[in-house]
Amino acid sequence: MDLEKYSWTQTLQEVTVNVPVPHGTKSRFVVCEIKKNHLKVGLKGQPPIIEGEFFRPVKPDDCYWSIEDQSAFSILLTKHDQMDWWKCLVKGDPEIDTQKVEPENSRLSDLDAETRQTVEKMMFDQRQKSMGLPTSDELQKQELLKKFMSEHPEMDFSRAKLA
Repeated sequence: MDLEKYSWTQTLQEVTVNVPVPHGTKSRFVVCEIKKNHLKVGLKGQPPIIEGEFFRPVKPDDCYWSIEDQSAFSILLTKHDQMDWWKCLVKGDPEIDTQKVEPENSRLSDLDAETRQTVEKMMFDQRQKSMGLPTSDELQKQELLKKFMSEHPEMDFSRAKLA
C-alpha cells in the first residue's frame, strides 16, 4: 500500500514498511520505537513520519529496522497473530480491502504440508463465506447426508433439519 509518507506490504506473518528519507541519512538520525501496539518513526528533531497504534499487535523482540542505500528506512514487523491480514499499518490510515489480498504462492509453498492444507482450507472457507456459500465442513456434511439418504431410500427425510 503506497501512502503519502511511506509504503507497506504484508504476508500472513510479517509487515514490511518502507519510509523514504533524505539521501545520506544515517541510522543515528533515525527515531524508531516499536512497541507491542504502537509505532513511532521519524528523524531526530522533526515531527514523526509515522506515529500511531498498530492495526494488530506485533512481537517487538522479532521486529527489525535498517537504512537501505542511505535513502530509505525499512522496518520488518512480525505479526503477533500470524493468520490475519491487516487492513492498515496504524489505525486512522486508509484501509485496504483484505478480501482482495492474495497470498504469495512462494510463501504457501514454504509451509509444511499439514500447515499448508490448513491455510488453504481457511482461505477456501473465507472465500465461500464472503460469497454466501457453504464452507468445506458444511459441504462435507451435505455430502455425508446425501450418501446416507441414497443408502436408505426407505427412510423419510422430509422433516430432517441440519444443525
